[in-house]
Amino acid sequence: MFVNQVGGNDELIFDGRSMCIDPNGNLIEILPTFKEQVQTIDIKRSGITDTYRPQDTIESVYRALILGLRDYIQKCGFLKVVIGISGGIDSAVVCCLAKEAIGIRNILGVTMPGPFSSEGSIVDSIKLAKNLGIQLKEIPISSIYNSYVQSLKKHLEAGEKVNVTLENIQARIRGNILMALSNEFGYLVLSTGNKSELAVGYCTLYGDMSGGLSVISDVPKTMAYQLANYINKKSEIIPEEIINKPPSAELKPDQQDQDTLPPYEILDPILHHYLNERLTPKEILDLKFDPDVVNWVISTVDRNEYKRRQAAPGLKVTPKAFGIGRRMPIAAKYET
Repeated sequence: MFVNQVGGNDELIFDGRSMCIDPNGNLIEILPTFKEQVQTIDIKRSGITDTYRPQDTIESVYRALILGLRDYIQKCGFLKVVIGISGGIDSAVVCCLAKEAIGIRNILGVTMPGPFSSEGSIVDSIKLAKNLGIQLKEIPISSIYNSYVQSLKKHLEAGEKVNVTLENIQARIRGNILMALSNEFGYLVLSTGNKSELAVGYCTLYGDMSGGLSVISDVPKTMAYQLANYINKKSEIIPEEIINKPPSAELKPDQQDQDTLPPYEILDPILHHYLNERLTPKEILDLKFDPDVVNWVISTVDRNEYKRRQAAPGLKVTPKAFGIGRRMPIAAKYET
């Protein structure tokens, strides 16, 4: 008899799927994954051969995240959540997970178009909310951003030129708005950043990192697309425009993630080898990756531990998650 816990405890998610096996190693009974169930089993009956099938990886991740999210919300005493919806893949996936975890009446989506937001992102956010049936508020941030720029331009070297400083201000404005709604209504803010971004610090402290739970912080970007396709398996819930558009933070004109990062199809395997498999830089280079890209990824991961230490807790779905599963010193001279 193999009895496994079911449910989420902070970052950890226990999958259930308890089994009863006869003396010959054949299954008598197997219970569902990621679902509590009480069942009486006759242990005297013989098992059936060739009945065990591992669950599909993406389906397992999907169900794990729903269970972990539901238990985290309920055990922390919250009833509802608020999510910033950008028109991108990550916030779309988080909204879909939240719908399955706690229902559409308990979700407030907020779209916060800024000076560099595309019309498509606004339209896509509205379409996503309509497909899900959740409430959506639109709170533009351009006037707030312009006030920041005017107040700070004499104190910044670049003045009004859009650099990383002013990009991050936009993200922090959005974080402040979400936290204000959280304070006002008692909703839990769900952060929507993925593992690829968190690994290399492509995220903003006190901005898009704000929140009480970072739902997909252990989900690499390429897996986020796999989850989106799984969610859309029966019908289009996440608009195809969101899935097909190039990923972008939309914090400056014509911005794309690939302007700063390697393509996710290259970045994610390198992160997997370095973080999950704990390969050395030399071992990763032996796998025929571009040396410049490998060195950049590893040094960037090491430099951004200070950001990850301040991130909201995340749900663990890979062999090595940031947080309690991977503690590295912040004040360490990684580079010589």
